[in-house]
Amino acid sequence: MMKLFEKGKIGSMKTKNRIFMAPMGTTGESNGAYNISCINYFEERAKGGVGLIVTGANIVSTKYEERPCNELSGFHHVERLAMLIERCHHHGAKVAVQLTPGLGRMVFTDPFTPPYSASECDSFWFPDLKCKPLDKEDIQHLVDKMGYSATLSLAAGADAIEVHSYGGYLLDQFCSTLWNKRTDEYGGSLRNRMRFTLECVDAIKTAVSGKIPVIVKFTAIHDVPDGREIDEGVEMAKIFEEAGVDAVHADVGCYDNWYKAITTVYSRSGHQLDACLAVKKAVNIPVLGQGNLNDPEVAEKALSEGKVDYAGLAHQLLADPHWSNKVREGRTYDIAPCIGCNECLLAGFSGKHYYCAVNPLCFAEKDYQLPPKCGNKKSVLIVGGGPGGMQAAITAAERGFKVELWEKTNRLGGNLWAAGLPTFKSPVLAYIEYLSTQVHRHRITVRMNKEAIAEEIIAANFDKVILATGSTNIVPTISGVERAINAEDVLLGKVSPGKNVVVIGGGLVGSEVAAYAKEKSEKVTIIEQMDDILMLVQHCRNNDQYLRDMIKHREIDVIASATVTDIASGKVVYEKDEKVLEVLCDQVIIAVGYHANNSLEDALEDKVKSLSVVGDANEPRKIMDAVHEAYHAIRLLV
Repeated sequence: MMKLFEKGKIGSMKTKNRIFMAPMGTTGESNGAYNISCINYFEERAKGGVGLIVTGANIVSTKYEERPCNELSGFHHVERLAMLIERCHHHGAKVAVQLTPGLGRMVFTDPFTPPYSASECDSFWFPDLKCKPLDKEDIQHLVDKMGYSATLSLAAGADAIEVHSYGGYLLDQFCSTLWNKRTDEYGGSLRNRMRFTLECVDAIKTAVSGKIPVIVKFTAIHDVPDGREIDEGVEMAKIFEEAGVDAVHADVGCYDNWYKAITTVYSRSGHQLDACLAVKKAVNIPVLGQGNLNDPEVAEKALSEGKVDYAGLAHQLLADPHWSNKVREGRTYDIAPCIGCNECLLAGFSGKHYYCAVNPLCFAEKDYQLPPKCGNKKSVLIVGGGPGGMQAAITAAERGFKVELWEKTNRLGGNLWAAGLPTFKSPVLAYIEYLSTQVHRHRITVRMNKEAIAEEIIAANFDKVILATGSTNIVPTISGVERAINAEDVLLGKVSPGKNVVVIGGGLVGSEVAAYAKEKSEKVTIIEQMDDILMLVQHCRNNDQYLRDMIKHREIDVIASATVTDIASGKVVYEKDEKVLEVLCDQVIIAVGYHANNSLEDALEDKVKSLSVVGDANEPRKIMDAVHEAYHAIRLLV
């Protein structure tokens, strides 16, 4: 039997396997209680086979800051939490309720009120705000509330409590010299800096009287200048064990290098495991860990090599809540992979509920179910085999419709191939493989090298036509542009990067192709018309941080606020600050964006029974737009 599916034990809590759902923030009712959609969301992950679910942070008091996610501060919050726990129990999953005294300098909801922290440090999201240090009386109030909220968790049926002391949030701010400059008993030595967290642990242990275990999630290493190093993280783990906690949940990073804490599309598998192993060697209590363990082989190896006692999945369980069951049943080909886009985080930090690019049912588990199959076998044509086209075809097949997919090239995947072929973006290739596999497993009729002709489509009289024809490169009107090549030609391997490369355009594609080219090129320069690269890209901050750091570490030059006027032989001429300048090069790559490939829309409008345009064919945007629009176009077909 795989180690993943061995039974486990944390304190008095027994789990059916060693897989846990790592904590992620969720939204709730206006009073802070869990809403029904959130309860359904957790239940689906329990149904999917995880042994332990750790909720997102539940704030114990809003006296010092606005509620970031859910709240567990009063008796009226117990009912919904109890519903959540009970429904997860029906499927054999245990639930650990995560409690937090607050976010401190990480408050992201209020740009006007200086947040509280350990000391007068900068607010992360609003740097103009200086944090206010919590008084000792304030600290004691929060400690008392942590204990009280533990009793509420117990009343709701919680199987464990997890203390939220990681990632640069409030308790971690106290634990680290990076933010804690206090001179009282809550500052100075490591044990003094840990005092707030340890008092919370004591209050919780007293409140639950040994009935359920207490876990502490803490950051073993920040990996930022002046942040915590692993030696201190190991010492903290030992102190937590001395304090009587039943397990530690090791984490890495903070918001200042957010991508080390929360996986991105660029992250390597198991990127937090070294820290987990260092902690594991130092303590005799179970260690929980995560860090891009989405590949079942990586997760299994982490357990079998003793790097962790419990393997955690977070965003992968948004993409596919049934990961655990599919691994246990040997159906890994049916696992929808997380692509590390972090649309989920971006949505949450924008005030919305979680979304998942590859799973339209995330946080809408009951609302967006497909209608039952019926005898009316509608005929559906999908034009284009990119992510939107494949999702439409799969969804139509799941509804029992007769489906054809026409793809003008000799392979499915569309623009995902260019997005996924850089060495640092393999999750996108995994997504192509997953979608292609599902298309074939659903026995969908696929016609490759098939150019769609309006007259042929009209004559075939399909009940529904989905145009998922994607987008094509914009070719700018620059003198000498015929000397340049498109970014896709490099990303697809049609053209090798030159020795000295200039990339025109510093958006997402331009930045990624520059980073990719630098693996072979001696010199790469990005020329961007705006004040900085990635200015118009709407992606999560941790993805942005990672890509910027990659460009910095690969020593790629960036020339911003510049307009290219001529691509001449062996050089690019541009204007900047009213000066005419040039960069010598042997290759120029164009990456200035895309425009919709929607020429069929007008030809088919009002000439077919039902027509939908999805994804980039409507307007160049994101994978999530293509997948969700395709799913709903079929879901709502009557």
